[in-house]
Formats: sequence, C-alpha cells, structure tokens
Amino acid sequence: MDIREVSVNHYRTNVRDTEFVLRELLGRDELYDTESFDEIDAGLARTMLTEAGRFATEVLAPSFSDASREPLQFDPATHTVTVPPAFLKAFAAYLKSGWLDPELPTDISGQRIPPSLRLAVLEVMLGANPSIPMGAYVVPQVVRLLHDFGTQDQRRLAELIVDRCWMVTMVLTEPDAGSDVGAARTVAHPQADGSWYLEGVKRFITYGDHDITDNIVHVVLARPVGVAGAGGPGSKGLSLFVVPKFHVDLHSGNLGDRNGVVVTGLEHKMGLTPNPTCELTFGGDTPAVGWLLGDKHDGIRQMFEIIKAIRMLVGVKSMATLSSGYLNARDYAVERVQGRSLSGGPSAGPVAIIEHPDVRRSLMTQKAHAEGMRALILYAGSIQDRLVVSQWAGVPDRRADATHQLLLPVIKGYCSETAWRLLGQESLQVLGGSGYLRDYPLEQYVRDTKVDTLYEGTTGIQALDLFSRKILRDEGAALDALLAEVATTAAPHPPASAASDTFAVERRQLSQALQAFRVLVGLLERRWQDDKPYGRALAAQDTTRLLLAAGDLLCGWLLLRSAETAARALAAGGLTEADVSFYTGKVATGRFFVRAVLPRIAADLIAAEHTDETLLNLPNAAF
Repeated sequence: MDIREVSVNHYRTNVRDTEFVLRELLGRDELYDTESFDEIDAGLARTMLTEAGRFATEVLAPSFSDASREPLQFDPATHTVTVPPAFLKAFAAYLKSGWLDPELPTDISGQRIPPSLRLAVLEVMLGANPSIPMGAYVVPQVVRLLHDFGTQDQRRLAELIVDRCWMVTMVLTEPDAGSDVGAARTVAHPQADGSWYLEGVKRFITYGDHDITDNIVHVVLARPVGVAGAGGPGSKGLSLFVVPKFHVDLHSGNLGDRNGVVVTGLEHKMGLTPNPTCELTFGGDTPAVGWLLGDKHDGIRQMFEIIKAIRMLVGVKSMATLSSGYLNARDYAVERVQGRSLSGGPSAGPVAIIEHPDVRRSLMTQKAHAEGMRALILYAGSIQDRLVVSQWAGVPDRRADATHQLLLPVIKGYCSETAWRLLGQESLQVLGGSGYLRDYPLEQYVRDTKVDTLYEGTTGIQALDLFSRKILRDEGAALDALLAEVATTAAPHPPASAASDTFAVERRQLSQALQAFRVLVGLLERRWQDDKPYGRALAAQDTTRLLLAAGDLLCGWLLLRSAETAARALAAGGLTEADVSFYTGKVATGRFFVRAVLPRIAADLIAAEHTDETLLNLPNAAF
C-alpha cells in the first residue's frame, strides 16, 4: 500500500450494522414521523447516515494521518498555537457543515433528531478523524449550557458562538490536582461591575488555543473568594465561569482586546497529536475576566452536564476506532497470502491469512466486540430517546434517566478499555509487522485510542462511579430493571417451542453469566457496607472488574438478541446475497461472544471471592 493512500482511505464505515441495530434490533423507525419527531422519517434517517458517511470519508478522513505527522506550532513570544493547514481546513469545514446542528438546543437549531440517530452520526464522524469531532462536539454542549443556565447576555453569547463558528473549551484539570477536581486552586475574585478576575493554572485543556476560529470561549471551574456562601472546600465550592479568549461586544459580535488567558505550554502527547492540548494561565499582566454562569454558584453540577455528554462521546469514539480497525484488519487478511491451510494437506498452496484458524478467531473477536459496543451505545441512545420524549411531554421518565446514568460509566470505561486492548492485541496483530508501520493506520489507531481510558476520568474512577453512585445510591433499582431485561432473553423457551430453539446453548450461557454477575454485585455490596476497617477498600479492588463484567454481559445480551433477529430474517427468505452474508455473520457473532467471552464473568466472580487484605497490607516498598 502506498503510504500516501493511508490518510485518505484509512476509514471503514459500517453503516449497514448501524442501520440493523437502529431499525431491526431497537425498532427506532417507530419514532420517526411521530409527534415528537415529525420532521424526520425512516428514509430521511437513512439518508442522514449515508451522507454522514460520505462527508466523513471525503472531508474529515483525508487529513487524519497527515495532520498526525505534521506537528503543531507553538509560538512562546505570542503565546499562540497554529495547526496544520489541511487539518485546519477540514475542521473549519466541519464547523460550517451543519452536522453539529442536531446537537444544539431545539430553540436554536429548530431540529428534533432522536438521540439514537445522533449517536449513529457521531460514530461516523469520530471514526474518520477523531481529533476534529472530539473538539467540535464540545461546542453544542457549551451552547446548551449557556442557553439553559445562562443569563440573557450569556444566551446571546451562545448565539454568537453558533453564528460565528467559534470554538469552546471545558477547563477543569490543574497541574497538582489531576483527577481530584475538588483540589483545584484556581480562584475567582468578584469585581464591582459584576465580572470576576480569575487567577490560576489549568492543564490538559483540549483545544486550549489554535488558529481554527477567531475566538475561543472557555468555561472554567474556579473557587470564588470573599463571597459569603460560596467558594468552600472540595468540588462543591467550585463555580463555573465564562471566559472568552477575546472580549466580545455582545450587541455587534465584534471582538475586542485579548483577555488575560495565556497559553504557557503545549502538551506533547502519545496520540491525537493534531489536537492542541494546552496549559493555560489565567491572570498575570492582563486580568482574566470572566462571568459567573447564570449568576449562580453551582459549578460542578453545571459542568457535569458537559462531562456526561463527553463521556458518551469517548465511548463512541473508542467503538468507532475499533470498528474501523477491525475492518482494516479484515481487508488485509483477505488480500494477504501467506502460509498453507492446516486442513488442506501438504500439497495445498499458499492461502490468504483469513483462512488461518487463529486469524479467524482474532477477526471474530474484533467484530463481536465492535458490534456489541455499537449495540450497547445505541441501546443507551434508545433510552435517551425515551427520556427526551418524556421531557417534551412534561412528564420526565425517571427510570429512563436512571438507566441512562447507569450505562454512562460502563460505556465510557468498557468501550475505551476494550477498544484499546483489542486494537493492539488483535487488529494490529493481524497485520503482523506491517501493523507497526505508518504505511497502515493501525499504529495511529492504537496511539489515538489509549487516551480514551483517561479522558474525563480514568477507568478506576468510572468503576467507582458505577458502583457507589449509580448502583448503591439507587439501591440497585436501575440495575435490577436492566438485568430483568437480560433475564428475559436468557430464559428458556416454553416446552412447546424449546425443541426448535436454536439458541438454547447460548441462553444457558447468558443465564449463567447473569447469575455470576448478580452474585458479584452482591459480594461487593456486602463488602462495601461491612463495618470492618477494610470493607470498602476490599470492594474497591474489584469495582473495575465489575464494570468490565457489566460491559461483557450487556454486549453479550444485545448480540444474542441480534443473532435471534438475524435468524428470523434468514428464515423469512427473499434476501440478496449480501444480506444473507450479513445476517449469517450476525448469527455467528452472537453465538461466538456468548460462548467465548461471557464465561469470563464466572472467572471474575471466583477471582473477586478470593480478594483479601493482602494488597492493602503490603508495604509500599514491596511494590
């Protein structure tokens, strides 16, 4: 392969599987052309996916590899960052394309697109060139925040961000705080005119500076000082401030002088290198002037409205990259001739490596996980569909909200950890030594995906959130309801139809995995609630194990449902040759995952049952 082809042709979409999940597995067509979504029908939904794939492949994908190889430029004299020209062009085209409009508040966009369909479109964009949508996707989230919680001036700023295609950032992390947001030391001093002067240093700020747009609007967590009832210790003492790079005349939209937000460094990263990640200093020779969001000190809750969306984005991005990585590996395996078939006898000639048993195992492992994660993400999207419809009706569906909150840490943690592992362990491995070369996109996929396990909270943090907040605080209600759905699929068929149940073995496997998972949850709950000194610490050793087991269980459940759906389509007949191949693959994928992956949950339970105080008592010097 010519190295010049990689930047253009690296991306492989799987819109066919996306349509299957949305339409056949989840029945999303029933939403279209209803009172809630009366401007969209099934045909328009398919057109959106097709056009999204075209735009992503033709506009976003070409700069993927080239931008990664051309470094960002940081000028310490002017404290400015410039991005590679081709990347800038593609990014600007995305901001102006209208593909972000469905994510905007309905009052601004005039559109009502089901969240499940929006997630499907987001996957296509993220797979083609993740650095671009990962930065741009924050724009509608900040616009929504300003629109829903902001003052009249801040809502006007939201309009300008949309009209002028300005960029935004979310500014949380500090050099000495890391994941402990509550340890932030950036402070905000109130001024007589109602503004605030911010002082402090923030790091790992995605798109903290660049030349893509004329202005950047930062939303910054800082601790107010000298204000009664605000600015206390920990994360609850933080407030959220709106701090533009350049001051703005809200009436005309014209830009004024540069604000006191200074780029003091550009992070040099392992992956996503076109994405400028900066250290920012607020204050100094020029004050960093900001405005309290909504004139209300409620920073953490306000910022989490963005964080929740970004955590979902990270899960989608991981899945999209694994999917494209798998399809690249599959295409290579079909074309690469090497070795002889183990079943062809000594006289058999060389065969494509897809004929080798371990390569087939590897490809199915990638396919099953990528398609399982896609089904999980779009299932979460269907829960969001329920939630937004209920909100528009004025009667919010609290159970849908709780289920969505439960799924977020699983999607973020499981998808990021699994995609990173399989891209390196399986996708790249299929290509052998070629996978380690820049002639093929897999080495960049691996580099770009590792950070997903760290973005917006490490996997350990996601696991603690899942267990202590989403399961225990809810007294397991949302989890129990979700597991009841799994149990319905796992239940044996009635005696009259049991003999014809072609998935009887898979149902037993799913049932056994479900039972092991329930016992694992109960074990951790008992340890967490134990009065012994090490009770919670013992439980915390296995919360990541629990999160990953939850991901396996839910993917296995949805893949088995997909296999049943595909089997019915095959039995109905009247299919094209391509459809027969697709549905046959779906049946095999469900069987494989349930049989080969789900048994690990029983092993996870055994390991957790043997967890004791050994690691907790081990001297630090022994590590």
